[in-house]
Amino acid sequence: MSHTTARCHPTVTPGEIGDPHAPTSARRPGDVHRPGGDRRAVPHRHRPGAPYGAATSTALVTGPRGRAPAPPARGRRPAPRGVTGPGRTRPSARCPRTVGHNETAPGVRARVGHIVGEKMPVSVNHSDVPRAASEQPRRATMRDVAALSGVSIKTVSRVINGVASVSDELRDRVTRAIVQLDFQPNLAASSLRRTDGATRQIALLLENVANPFSATLSRAVEDVAREHGTLVFAGSLDEDPRREMELVRAATLHRVDGILLVPAGRDHGYLHREIRNGTPVVFADRPPRGLAADAVLATNAEGAREAVLHLADHGHTEIAFLGDEHLISTATERLAGYRAALAERGLPERPGRVVWDLPDPESAARAVARMLDSADPPTALFTAQNLVTIGAIQTLQERGLHREIAVVGFDDFPMADLLMPRVTVVAQDVMRIGALAVRRLFERIAGDTSPPREERVPTTLIVRGSGEIPPR
Repeated sequence: MSHTTARCHPTVTPGEIGDPHAPTSARRPGDVHRPGGDRRAVPHRHRPGAPYGAATSTALVTGPRGRAPAPPARGRRPAPRGVTGPGRTRPSARCPRTVGHNETAPGVRARVGHIVGEKMPVSVNHSDVPRAASEQPRRATMRDVAALSGVSIKTVSRVINGVASVSDELRDRVTRAIVQLDFQPNLAASSLRRTDGATRQIALLLENVANPFSATLSRAVEDVAREHGTLVFAGSLDEDPRREMELVRAATLHRVDGILLVPAGRDHGYLHREIRNGTPVVFADRPPRGLAADAVLATNAEGAREAVLHLADHGHTEIAFLGDEHLISTATERLAGYRAALAERGLPERPGRVVWDLPDPESAARAVARMLDSADPPTALFTAQNLVTIGAIQTLQERGLHREIAVVGFDDFPMADLLMPRVTVVAQDVMRIGALAVRRLFERIAGDTSPPREERVPTTLIVRGSGEIPPR
Protein backbone atom coordinates (compact mmCIF):
# COMPACT_ATOMS: atom_id res chain seq x y z
CA MET A 1 0.00 0.00 0.00
CA SER A 2 1.38 3.38 -0.95
CA HIS A 3 1.81 5.92 1.84
CA THR A 4 1.81 9.68 2.00
CA THR A 5 3.33 11.77 4.72
CA ALA A 6 0.61 13.78 6.50
CA ARG A 7 1.01 17.54 6.80
CA CYS A 8 0.51 18.04 10.52
CA HIS A 9 2.17 21.32 11.47
CA PRO A 10 3.64 23.30 8.60
CA THR A 11 6.81 25.28 9.09
CA VAL A 12 6.37 28.94 8.18
CA THR A 13 9.37 31.19 7.80
CA PRO A 14 9.08 34.91 8.64
CA GLY A 15 7.69 36.88 5.74
CA GLU A 16 6.44 33.71 4.03
CA ILE A 17 2.84 33.35 2.96
CA GLY A 18 0.74 32.50 5.97
CA ASP A 19 3.07 34.23 8.44
CA PRO A 20 0.80 36.27 10.74
CA HIS A 21 3.65 38.73 11.36
CA ALA A 22 4.40 39.30 7.70
CA PRO A 23 3.43 42.66 6.24
CA THR A 24 0.21 42.74 4.28
CA SER A 25 2.10 43.20 1.02
CA ALA A 26 3.89 39.90 1.59
CA ARG A 27 0.69 37.90 1.58
CA ARG A 28 -0.88 36.67 -1.58
CA PRO A 29 -4.52 37.34 -2.38
CA GLY A 30 -6.50 34.38 -1.17
CA ASP A 31 -4.52 33.79 2.02
CA VAL A 32 -6.64 34.11 5.13
CA HIS A 33 -5.01 34.92 8.47
CA ARG A 34 -6.66 33.45 11.55
CA PRO A 35 -5.66 34.21 15.17
CA GLY A 36 -3.84 31.32 16.81
CA GLY A 37 -1.52 30.60 13.93
CA ASP A 38 -3.99 28.75 11.68
CA ARG A 39 -3.33 29.05 8.01
CA ARG A 40 -6.04 28.12 5.60
CA ALA A 41 -5.57 27.88 1.86
CA VAL A 42 -8.54 29.37 0.07
CA PRO A 43 -9.48 27.53 -3.13
CA HIS A 44 -8.58 29.55 -6.21
CA ARG A 45 -11.09 30.47 -8.91
CA HIS A 46 -11.61 28.40 -12.02
CA ARG A 47 -9.42 29.40 -14.96
CA PRO A 48 -11.55 30.40 -17.99
CA GLY A 49 -10.92 28.02 -20.84
CA ALA A 50 -9.68 25.18 -18.62
CA PRO A 51 -11.66 21.91 -18.53
CA TYR A 52 -14.51 22.12 -16.08
CA GLY A 53 -13.36 20.67 -12.77
CA ALA A 54 -9.66 21.29 -13.44
CA ALA A 55 -9.64 23.85 -10.65
CA THR A 56 -11.07 21.40 -8.16
CA SER A 57 -9.58 21.98 -4.73
CA THR A 58 -10.04 20.82 -1.19
CA ALA A 59 -9.85 23.31 1.65
CA LEU A 60 -6.76 22.73 3.75
CA VAL A 61 -6.83 23.52 7.45
CA THR A 62 -3.71 23.26 9.57
CA GLY A 63 -2.87 24.26 13.11
CA PRO A 64 -3.97 23.26 16.55
CA ARG A 65 -7.66 23.29 15.67
CA GLY A 66 -7.42 21.02 12.62
CA ARG A 67 -9.20 17.69 12.95
CA ALA A 68 -9.37 14.73 10.61
CA PRO A 69 -12.84 13.55 9.60
CA ALA A 70 -13.93 9.94 9.52
CA PRO A 71 -12.64 7.87 6.57
CA PRO A 72 -15.00 7.61 3.56
CA ALA A 73 -17.58 4.84 3.57
CA ARG A 74 -16.68 1.56 1.88
CA GLY A 75 -17.13 1.64 -1.86
CA ARG A 76 -17.03 5.43 -2.17
CA ARG A 77 -14.32 7.28 -3.99
CA PRO A 78 -11.96 9.18 -1.71
CA ALA A 79 -12.22 12.93 -1.35
CA PRO A 80 -9.60 14.88 -3.36
CA ARG A 81 -6.30 15.13 -1.49
CA GLY A 82 -4.48 17.68 -3.61
CA VAL A 83 -4.34 21.37 -2.83
CA THR A 84 -4.20 23.68 -5.84
CA GLY A 85 -4.82 27.04 -4.14
CA PRO A 86 -2.26 29.71 -3.44
CA GLY A 87 0.14 29.41 -0.52
CA ARG A 88 1.39 25.81 -0.46
CA THR A 89 3.17 24.83 2.79
CA ARG A 90 6.40 23.01 3.35
CA PRO A 91 5.93 19.89 5.53
CA SER A 92 7.66 19.89 8.88
CA ALA A 93 10.16 17.26 9.77
CA ARG A 94 8.09 16.55 12.89
CA CYS A 95 5.40 14.55 11.12
CA PRO A 96 6.01 10.93 12.01
CA ARG A 97 2.59 9.61 11.10
CA THR A 98 1.75 8.24 7.69
CA VAL A 99 -1.70 7.69 6.32
CA GLY A 100 -3.04 5.14 3.92
CA HIS A 101 -4.12 5.83 0.36
CA ASN A 102 -7.82 5.92 1.23
CA GLU A 103 -7.50 8.06 4.38
CA THR A 104 -7.73 11.80 4.80
CA ALA A 105 -4.68 13.45 6.28
CA PRO A 106 -5.09 15.22 9.63
CA GLY A 107 -6.06 18.84 9.22
CA VAL A 108 -7.78 18.29 5.87
CA ARG A 109 -11.47 18.93 6.04
CA ALA A 110 -13.15 16.39 3.79
CA ARG A 111 -16.14 18.46 2.83
CA VAL A 112 -15.24 20.46 -0.26
CA GLY A 113 -15.84 24.17 -0.16
CA HIS A 114 -16.23 24.56 3.61
CA ILE A 115 -13.62 26.25 5.77
CA VAL A 116 -14.29 25.92 9.50
CA GLY A 117 -18.03 26.43 9.11
CA GLU A 118 -17.68 29.09 6.37
CA LYS A 119 -19.12 28.20 2.97
CA MET A 120 -16.68 29.14 0.21
CA PRO A 121 -17.66 28.77 -3.46
CA VAL A 122 -15.36 26.46 -5.36
CA SER A 123 -15.38 25.03 -8.86
CA VAL A 124 -15.83 21.31 -8.40
CA ASN A 125 -16.08 18.37 -10.75
CA HIS A 126 -19.10 16.84 -9.05
CA SER A 127 -18.62 13.46 -10.69
CA ASP A 128 -15.34 13.03 -8.75
CA VAL A 129 -16.59 14.14 -5.32
CA PRO A 130 -18.66 11.76 -3.18
CA ARG A 131 -22.04 13.25 -2.24
CA ALA A 132 -23.72 12.64 1.07
CA ALA A 133 -27.06 10.90 0.83
CA SER A 134 -28.84 13.93 2.32
CA GLU A 135 -27.30 16.47 -0.07
CA GLN A 136 -29.31 17.71 -3.06
CA PRO A 137 -27.68 18.04 -6.49
CA ARG A 138 -26.52 21.58 -7.17
CA ARG A 139 -28.10 23.41 -10.09
CA ALA A 140 -25.74 24.64 -12.75
CA THR A 141 -25.30 28.42 -12.84
CA MET A 142 -24.39 30.92 -15.53
CA ARG A 143 -20.91 31.00 -14.03
CA ASP A 144 -20.62 27.24 -14.65
CA VAL A 145 -21.75 27.64 -18.25
CA ALA A 146 -19.27 30.47 -18.78
CA ALA A 147 -16.41 28.39 -17.31
CA LEU A 148 -17.18 25.33 -19.40
CA SER A 149 -17.57 27.28 -22.65
CA GLY A 150 -14.62 29.58 -21.94
CA VAL A 151 -16.56 32.83 -22.29
CA SER A 152 -17.71 35.60 -19.97
CA ILE A 153 -20.96 35.53 -18.00
CA LYS A 154 -22.13 38.49 -20.06
CA THR A 155 -21.74 36.45 -23.25
CA VAL A 156 -23.77 33.61 -21.73
CA SER A 157 -26.50 36.09 -20.83
CA ARG A 158 -26.55 37.48 -24.35
CA VAL A 159 -26.88 34.00 -25.85
CA ILE A 160 -29.74 33.09 -23.49
CA ASN A 161 -31.58 36.33 -24.33
CA GLY A 162 -31.11 35.81 -28.07
CA VAL A 163 -28.93 38.85 -28.75
CA ALA A 164 -28.13 38.77 -32.48
CA SER A 165 -24.64 40.28 -32.19
CA VAL A 166 -23.15 37.09 -30.67
CA SER A 167 -21.04 35.17 -33.20
CA ASP A 168 -22.15 31.71 -34.32
CA GLU A 169 -18.99 30.14 -32.90
CA LEU A 170 -19.57 31.56 -29.41
CA ARG A 171 -23.26 30.78 -29.57
CA ASP A 172 -22.51 27.13 -30.39
CA ARG A 173 -20.01 26.84 -27.54
CA VAL A 174 -22.41 28.29 -25.02
CA THR A 175 -25.29 26.17 -26.30
CA ARG A 176 -23.24 22.98 -25.99
CA ALA A 177 -22.28 23.93 -22.43
CA ILE A 178 -25.93 24.62 -21.54
CA VAL A 179 -26.96 21.19 -22.83
CA GLN A 180 -24.05 19.42 -21.14
CA LEU A 181 -24.76 21.03 -17.75
CA ASP A 182 -28.55 20.88 -18.13
CA PHE A 183 -28.59 24.58 -17.27
CA GLN A 184 -31.97 26.23 -16.66
CA PRO A 185 -32.11 30.04 -16.56
CA ASN A 186 -33.62 31.73 -13.51
CA LEU A 187 -36.43 33.69 -15.15
CA ALA A 188 -37.41 35.41 -11.92
CA ALA A 189 -33.91 36.85 -11.58
CA SER A 190 -33.89 37.75 -15.27
CA SER A 191 -37.06 39.80 -14.86
CA LEU A 192 -35.37 41.87 -12.15
CA ARG A 193 -32.54 42.69 -14.53
CA ARG A 194 -34.77 43.61 -17.49
CA THR A 195 -35.28 47.31 -17.93
CA ASP A 196 -39.06 46.92 -18.31
CA GLY A 197 -39.36 44.62 -15.26
CA ALA A 198 -41.62 42.22 -17.20
CA THR A 199 -41.97 38.69 -15.81
CA ARG A 200 -43.74 37.19 -18.86
CA GLN A 201 -46.51 35.93 -16.57
CA ILE A 202 -50.18 36.84 -16.21
CA ALA A 203 -52.81 35.70 -13.72
CA LEU A 204 -56.21 34.35 -14.80
CA LEU A 205 -58.71 34.31 -11.92
CA LEU A 206 -61.87 32.36 -12.72
CA GLU A 207 -65.11 31.32 -11.06
CA ASN A 208 -64.11 27.63 -11.07
CA VAL A 209 -61.55 26.05 -13.37
CA ALA A 210 -63.64 22.84 -13.39
CA ASN A 211 -66.61 24.63 -14.97
CA PRO A 212 -66.82 24.04 -18.76
CA PHE A 213 -67.14 27.78 -19.37
CA SER A 214 -64.04 28.53 -17.30
CA ALA A 215 -62.05 25.72 -18.92
CA THR A 216 -62.81 27.02 -22.41
CA LEU A 217 -62.00 30.59 -21.38
CA SER A 218 -58.70 29.44 -19.91
CA ARG A 219 -57.74 27.68 -23.13
CA ALA A 220 -58.51 30.78 -25.20
CA VAL A 221 -56.34 32.93 -22.92
CA GLU A 222 -53.49 30.42 -23.01
CA ASP A 223 -53.48 30.29 -26.83
CA VAL A 224 -53.03 34.04 -27.12
CA ALA A 225 -50.54 34.24 -24.24
CA ARG A 226 -48.35 31.66 -25.97
CA GLU A 227 -48.04 34.00 -28.94
CA HIS A 228 -46.62 36.61 -26.56
CA GLY A 229 -44.22 34.19 -24.85
CA THR A 230 -46.16 34.51 -21.60
CA LEU A 231 -47.21 31.94 -19.00
CA VAL A 232 -50.73 31.89 -17.56
CA PHE A 233 -51.38 31.05 -13.91
CA ALA A 234 -55.05 30.21 -13.23
CA GLY A 235 -56.93 30.14 -9.95
CA SER A 236 -60.52 29.49 -8.82
CA LEU A 237 -62.42 32.11 -6.82
CA ASP A 238 -65.37 29.85 -5.87
CA GLU A 239 -67.64 32.90 -5.83
CA ASP A 240 -65.85 34.14 -2.71
CA PRO A 241 -64.96 37.86 -2.67
CA ARG A 242 -62.30 37.30 0.01
CA ARG A 243 -60.71 34.60 -2.10
CA GLU A 244 -60.66 37.05 -5.01
CA MET A 245 -58.76 39.62 -2.98
CA GLU A 246 -56.33 37.00 -1.69
CA LEU A 247 -55.46 35.74 -5.18
CA VAL A 248 -55.16 39.25 -6.59
CA ARG A 249 -52.77 40.10 -3.77
CA ALA A 250 -50.75 36.92 -4.38
CA ALA A 251 -50.55 37.67 -8.10
CA THR A 252 -49.24 41.19 -7.54
CA LEU A 253 -46.69 39.96 -5.00
CA HIS A 254 -45.39 37.58 -7.67
CA ARG A 255 -45.08 40.59 -10.00
CA VAL A 256 -47.31 39.28 -12.79
CA ASP A 257 -47.50 41.57 -15.79
CA GLY A 258 -51.30 41.74 -15.66
CA ILE A 259 -54.50 40.17 -14.29
CA LEU A 260 -57.49 38.81 -16.20
CA LEU A 261 -60.39 38.60 -13.78
CA VAL A 262 -63.81 36.91 -13.78
CA PRO A 263 -64.86 38.62 -10.56
CA ALA A 264 -66.62 37.18 -7.55
CA GLY A 265 -66.74 40.40 -5.52
CA ARG A 266 -69.22 43.24 -5.82
CA ASP A 267 -66.83 46.12 -5.16
CA HIS A 268 -63.56 46.34 -7.04
CA GLY A 269 -62.39 49.68 -5.73
CA TYR A 270 -59.51 47.90 -4.01
CA LEU A 271 -57.93 47.40 -7.44
CA HIS A 272 -57.30 51.13 -7.86
CA ARG A 273 -53.99 50.76 -6.04
CA GLU A 274 -52.85 47.79 -8.15
CA ILE A 275 -53.64 49.58 -11.40
CA ARG A 276 -51.99 52.77 -10.17
CA ASN A 277 -48.88 50.75 -9.28
CA GLY A 278 -48.64 49.42 -12.83
CA THR A 279 -50.56 46.12 -12.87
CA PRO A 280 -53.23 46.24 -15.61
CA VAL A 281 -56.55 44.48 -14.88
CA VAL A 282 -59.09 43.39 -17.51
CA PHE A 283 -62.47 41.85 -16.65
CA ALA A 284 -64.12 39.00 -18.54
CA ASP A 285 -67.71 37.66 -18.47
CA ARG A 286 -68.70 40.03 -15.64
CA PRO A 287 -68.26 43.81 -15.45
CA PRO A 288 -66.33 45.68 -12.72
CA ARG A 289 -68.13 47.54 -9.96
CA GLY A 290 -66.74 50.66 -8.35
CA LEU A 291 -63.89 50.71 -10.86
CA ALA A 292 -63.44 51.95 -14.42
CA ALA A 293 -61.70 49.10 -16.23
CA ASP A 294 -61.76 47.20 -19.51
CA ALA A 295 -64.32 44.39 -19.76
CA VAL A 296 -65.32 41.81 -22.38
CA LEU A 297 -68.81 40.42 -21.82
CA ALA A 298 -71.55 38.44 -23.54
CA THR A 299 -74.95 39.82 -24.56
CA ASN A 300 -76.62 38.17 -21.58
CA ALA A 301 -79.97 39.98 -21.57
CA GLU A 302 -80.39 39.67 -25.34
CA GLY A 303 -79.55 35.96 -25.29
CA ALA A 304 -82.00 35.24 -22.47
CA ARG A 305 -84.72 37.19 -24.23
CA GLU A 306 -84.16 35.18 -27.42
CA ALA A 307 -84.37 31.88 -25.51
CA VAL A 308 -87.69 32.72 -23.81
CA LEU A 309 -89.19 34.06 -27.04
CA HIS A 310 -88.21 30.77 -28.71
CA LEU A 311 -90.15 28.82 -26.08
CA ALA A 312 -93.14 31.17 -26.39
CA ASP A 313 -93.11 30.76 -30.17
CA HIS A 314 -93.55 27.00 -29.65
CA GLY A 315 -96.73 27.55 -27.66
CA HIS A 316 -95.45 27.75 -24.08
CA THR A 317 -97.02 30.21 -21.66
CA GLU A 318 -95.89 28.61 -18.38
CA ILE A 319 -92.13 29.21 -18.55
CA ALA A 320 -89.97 28.98 -15.44
CA PHE A 321 -86.63 30.69 -14.80
CA LEU A 322 -83.83 28.91 -12.91
CA GLY A 323 -80.65 30.90 -12.37
CA ASP A 324 -77.31 31.30 -10.67
CA GLU A 325 -76.67 33.32 -7.49
CA HIS A 326 -78.65 36.57 -7.58
CA LEU A 327 -75.61 38.72 -6.71
CA ILE A 328 -73.83 37.68 -9.89
CA SER A 329 -74.26 40.25 -12.65
CA THR A 330 -74.78 37.71 -15.42
CA ALA A 331 -77.67 36.14 -13.48
CA THR A 332 -79.43 39.49 -13.05
CA GLU A 333 -78.93 40.36 -16.73
CA ARG A 334 -80.40 37.04 -17.84
CA LEU A 335 -83.38 37.45 -15.51
CA ALA A 336 -83.95 40.87 -17.05
CA GLY A 337 -83.98 39.26 -20.52
CA TYR A 338 -86.46 36.61 -19.33
CA ARG A 339 -88.83 39.26 -17.99
CA ALA A 340 -88.47 41.37 -21.12
CA ALA A 341 -89.54 38.42 -23.29
CA LEU A 342 -92.57 37.68 -21.10
CA ALA A 343 -93.64 41.30 -21.32
CA GLU A 344 -93.12 41.30 -25.08
CA ARG A 345 -95.47 38.30 -25.44
CA GLY A 346 -97.93 39.58 -22.84
CA LEU A 347 -97.29 36.66 -20.48
CA PRO A 348 -97.54 37.12 -16.70
CA GLU A 349 -94.74 36.18 -14.30
CA ARG A 350 -96.47 33.75 -11.99
CA PRO A 351 -95.43 33.27 -8.33
CA GLY A 352 -92.88 30.52 -7.85
CA ARG A 353 -91.78 30.61 -11.48
CA VAL A 354 -88.45 32.34 -10.73
CA VAL A 355 -85.87 30.47 -8.66
CA TRP A 356 -82.24 31.42 -8.42
CA ASP A 357 -79.25 31.10 -6.06
CA LEU A 358 -78.62 27.68 -7.61
CA PRO A 359 -74.82 27.30 -7.66
CA ASP A 360 -74.56 23.63 -8.71
CA PRO A 361 -76.45 20.81 -10.48
CA GLU A 362 -77.70 19.29 -7.21
CA SER A 363 -79.48 22.44 -6.04
CA ALA A 364 -80.94 22.92 -9.53
CA ALA A 365 -82.23 19.32 -9.59
CA ARG A 366 -84.01 19.84 -6.27
CA ALA A 367 -85.56 23.12 -7.44
CA VAL A 368 -86.97 21.49 -10.60
CA ALA A 369 -88.39 18.63 -8.52
CA ARG A 370 -90.23 21.11 -6.30
CA MET A 371 -91.67 22.89 -9.35
CA LEU A 372 -92.88 19.63 -10.89
CA ASP A 373 -94.52 18.65 -7.60
CA SER A 374 -96.44 21.93 -7.36
CA ALA A 375 -100.13 22.27 -8.19
CA ASP A 376 -99.38 24.23 -11.37
CA PRO A 377 -96.09 22.94 -12.84
CA PRO A 378 -94.42 24.75 -15.75
CA THR A 379 -94.39 23.32 -19.26
CA ALA A 380 -90.99 24.82 -20.16
CA LEU A 381 -87.77 25.70 -18.37
CA PHE A 382 -85.27 28.43 -19.13
CA THR A 383 -82.10 27.40 -17.27
CA ALA A 384 -79.79 30.41 -17.16
CA GLN A 385 -76.43 28.64 -16.51
CA ASN A 386 -74.85 25.42 -17.77
CA LEU A 387 -74.63 23.68 -14.38
CA VAL A 388 -78.27 24.58 -13.73
CA THR A 389 -79.21 23.04 -17.08
CA ILE A 390 -77.42 19.80 -16.19
CA GLY A 391 -79.27 19.53 -12.87
CA ALA A 392 -82.63 20.24 -14.48
CA ILE A 393 -82.15 17.57 -17.17
CA GLN A 394 -81.11 15.07 -14.50
CA THR A 395 -84.47 15.47 -12.69
CA LEU A 396 -86.46 15.34 -15.93
CA GLN A 397 -84.73 12.11 -16.97
CA GLU A 398 -85.24 10.52 -13.54
CA ARG A 399 -88.97 11.23 -13.81
CA GLY A 400 -89.25 10.31 -17.46
CA LEU A 401 -90.32 13.86 -18.43
CA HIS A 402 -87.37 14.81 -20.64
CA ARG A 403 -89.58 14.42 -23.76
CA GLU A 404 -92.52 16.34 -22.26
CA ILE A 405 -90.97 19.42 -20.63
CA ALA A 406 -89.18 21.83 -22.97
CA VAL A 407 -85.74 23.17 -21.95
CA VAL A 408 -83.53 25.94 -23.30
CA GLY A 409 -80.26 26.48 -21.46
CA PHE A 410 -77.87 29.42 -21.37
CA ASP A 411 -74.26 28.29 -22.03
CA ASP A 412 -73.36 25.22 -24.02
CA PHE A 413 -71.77 22.26 -22.28
CA PRO A 414 -70.08 18.97 -23.27
CA MET A 415 -72.39 16.25 -24.63
CA ALA A 416 -75.37 18.62 -24.86
CA ASP A 417 -75.78 17.42 -28.45
CA LEU A 418 -75.56 13.72 -27.45
CA LEU A 419 -78.46 13.63 -24.99
CA MET A 420 -81.91 12.60 -26.15
CA PRO A 421 -83.46 14.92 -26.92
CA ARG A 422 -80.45 17.05 -27.74
CA VAL A 423 -80.35 20.23 -25.70
CA THR A 424 -81.17 23.60 -27.24
CA VAL A 425 -78.90 26.29 -25.83
CA VAL A 426 -77.95 29.95 -26.05
CA ALA A 427 -74.23 29.59 -26.66
CA GLN A 428 -71.63 32.15 -25.74
CA ASP A 429 -68.55 32.53 -27.93
CA VAL A 430 -66.26 31.83 -25.00
CA MET A 431 -63.13 31.47 -27.12
CA ARG A 432 -63.69 34.92 -28.57
CA ILE A 433 -64.42 36.44 -25.16
CA GLY A 434 -61.18 35.04 -23.78
CA ALA A 435 -59.11 36.04 -26.81
CA LEU A 436 -60.43 39.62 -26.85
CA ALA A 437 -59.94 40.03 -23.12
CA VAL A 438 -56.34 38.80 -23.03
CA ARG A 439 -55.40 40.80 -26.14
CA ARG A 440 -56.75 43.88 -24.43
CA LEU A 441 -54.65 42.98 -21.39
CA PHE A 442 -51.50 42.74 -23.53
CA GLU A 443 -52.30 46.13 -25.03
CA ARG A 444 -52.41 47.59 -21.52
CA ILE A 445 -49.17 45.83 -20.61
CA ALA A 446 -47.56 47.36 -23.70
CA GLY A 447 -48.45 50.84 -22.46
CA ASP A 448 -51.91 51.63 -23.88
CA THR A 449 -53.38 54.42 -21.73
CA SER A 450 -56.64 54.98 -23.62
CA PRO A 451 -59.90 55.18 -21.63
CA PRO A 452 -61.38 51.83 -20.47
CA ARG A 453 -63.94 50.27 -22.76
CA GLU A 454 -66.56 47.51 -22.63
CA GLU A 455 -67.00 45.03 -25.47
CA ARG A 456 -70.02 42.76 -25.90
CA VAL A 457 -69.75 39.47 -27.78
CA PRO A 458 -73.08 38.27 -29.28
CA THR A 459 -74.65 34.98 -28.22
CA THR A 460 -76.12 32.38 -30.59
CA LEU A 461 -79.29 30.29 -30.22
CA ILE A 462 -78.48 26.68 -31.18
CA VAL A 463 -81.66 24.71 -31.91
CA ARG A 464 -81.28 20.98 -31.17
CA GLY A 465 -84.63 19.60 -30.03
CA SER A 466 -85.28 20.09 -26.31
CA GLY A 467 -86.53 23.65 -26.78
CA GLU A 468 -88.96 22.69 -29.53
CA ILE A 469 -91.10 20.26 -27.50
CA PRO A 470 -94.71 21.57 -27.55
CA PRO A 471 -96.78 21.97 -24.34
CA ARG A 472 -99.15 19.17 -23.28
